[in-house]
Amino acid sequence: AARLCSGAGGEAEAADGDGAMLRHLARKLRASGPVTVAEYMREALTNPGQGYYTRRGGVGESGDFITSPEISQVFGELIGIWYISEWMAMGKPNTFQLVELGPGRGTLTDDILRVFKQLTSVLSKCDVSVHLVEVSPKLSEIQAVMLTGGKVQPNPEDKSAYMKGISKTGIPVFWYRDIQDVPPGYSFYLAHEFFDALPIHKFQRTEKGWREVLVDIDPEVPDQLRFVLSPSKTPATQNFIQPEETRDHVEVCPEAGVIVQRLASRIEKDGGAALVADYGHDGTKTDTFRGFRNHKLHDVLSAPGTADLTADVDFSYLRKMAQGRTATLGPIKQREFLKNMGIDLRLQVLLQNSGDTATREQLLHSYDMLMNPEKMGDCFNFFALLPLHRLVHPDKKDKPESKSPLPPVAGFNELLLK
Repeated sequence: AARLCSGAGGEAEAADGDGAMLRHLARKLRASGPVTVAEYMREALTNPGQGYYTRRGGVGESGDFITSPEISQVFGELIGIWYISEWMAMGKPNTFQLVELGPGRGTLTDDILRVFKQLTSVLSKCDVSVHLVEVSPKLSEIQAVMLTGGKVQPNPEDKSAYMKGISKTGIPVFWYRDIQDVPPGYSFYLAHEFFDALPIHKFQRTEKGWREVLVDIDPEVPDQLRFVLSPSKTPATQNFIQPEETRDHVEVCPEAGVIVQRLASRIEKDGGAALVADYGHDGTKTDTFRGFRNHKLHDVLSAPGTADLTADVDFSYLRKMAQGRTATLGPIKQREFLKNMGIDLRLQVLLQNSGDTATREQLLHSYDMLMNPEKMGDCFNFFALLPLHRLVHPDKKDKPESKSPLPPVAGFNELLLK
């Protein structure tokens, strides 16, 4: 899926719209020299004029990649149940914010809100609101249609939210450009396929020590990009490589570290929990940087701005960045998490209630996509940040027998279905 540092990029695409970002990058590289992979990703994905997410944002069947919520409603329903389960385990606070980072088309939040609606009797005394962190104007419009039927209004400039509306189920929804703009308060955070699109730095171990992998213009071929190694150490090599690192090739996402630190300090201060679902590893993989276009792998250096760029999430790095402010659970494979959440039971109910063969086939097909180890079952992982007291009683050390046992965390333990 990804190439070694020395590999060259693919040919530039001729289509004018698709070539604008490449021309912009080529001018920049000729003027100021190679850029980090992180800077290349940031330009290719979020450049205001030509970035992939700002211009296209291709989620779904017609886009460049498809996500679990687009495959099956069951995925979002089980995540909705996870939040309610944690809300109950934490003593049913009378208010909570559901905060999603990078909500795609809004499908996942829509499925979660349907569960909240079905469990109105449980949540009746709780004040629930939805807060979406989205940088793409195009995607926020799609989310608004999905969640509110398009009934939204721009928020006055002095407010942190740039748009607000009421969901079809009657819950207030707000949009923000940055997690820091989301008001403080008891919150459940959701990051589904969010961290994998954040810019990474890439490093290669050499005989002369660590060197950063950079993106440059190929002097032999006009307007073609290639990977090169930095001639000496860069600030990133000195700051982001752990002294105990044993791998020869490492990808680090500092932005993910900053966001996890923000989530951890918010959970520590205001309560709540965060659930991260993404493909990734626990500090074992090396070169995972790749592109997707029209549901196929795409050369990361070819036609920037026209493909989704992504890299596996290093969960060991996220754990390190939570720095003991919160407890962490996982990563646990998607198929284990969904099984623990009762996906098999939910599938049986849906199959019994479906009248026609086509619906039943679709249900079984989507179940296979989510659970099959060869498909999404093993490559996607779930990871959670929880308040420290959620897993350890503060006075348990002194009087181990005095406290009732803590309820297990859904998904990470097998749920005992009563």
